[in-house]
Amino acid sequence: MTVVRWYLSMAVVTLGALYGSWAVADQNDSRLPSLFRELAAATGAGPAERIESRIWAIWLTPPAGRDVAGAMNRGLSAMAAGRSREALLAFDAVVRLAPDFAEGWNKRATVRYALGDLDGSALDIDRTLALEPRHFGALSGLGLVRLAQDRPVDALAAFEAALAIHPTMAGAGKIAALRDRVRGRPL
Repeated sequence: MTVVRWYLSMAVVTLGALYGSWAVADQNDSRLPSLFRELAAATGAGPAERIESRIWAIWLTPPAGRDVAGAMNRGLSAMAAGRSREALLAFDAVVRLAPDFAEGWNKRATVRYALGDLDGSALDIDRTLALEPRHFGALSGLGLVRLAQDRPVDALAAFEAALAIHPTMAGAGKIAALRDRVRGRPL
């Protein structure tokens, strides 16, 4: 499953949780440090996926009330339906209304990537990581951007940074081929 499709599936799964839930939870949530410790220590895909889902649920909960939540929900719905331009407009509103909400920037980065705006995606990922340096999804997305820009060394660095946070994340096995490519070994 590609990272973009994975993001879309996560958006659909968490969309229902966002409706009617206006509690404050974002990259500053007090539950995250222990969840990241658990994620790093997870000994298998199943437990890691459950912890990862809890992290995403926190990240996806807007911090600033119904205006931000409404824009976030519109963006997630548009992403899930494949309406990237509509999603972009919604996430533009999210980052304007809540510039310190990491997941707003990350979602806009994902949409920009899907639209082929690699430079814009990278800028939004940089902002995401400034707000939430542990954002393994953004790091993985940066790896995809750098691959699309034919920058395999930078892509590998981003993927390895993501793996340092989330050692069992989906696609981890494919990084070995990229390591070989970067080190000049035949694929």
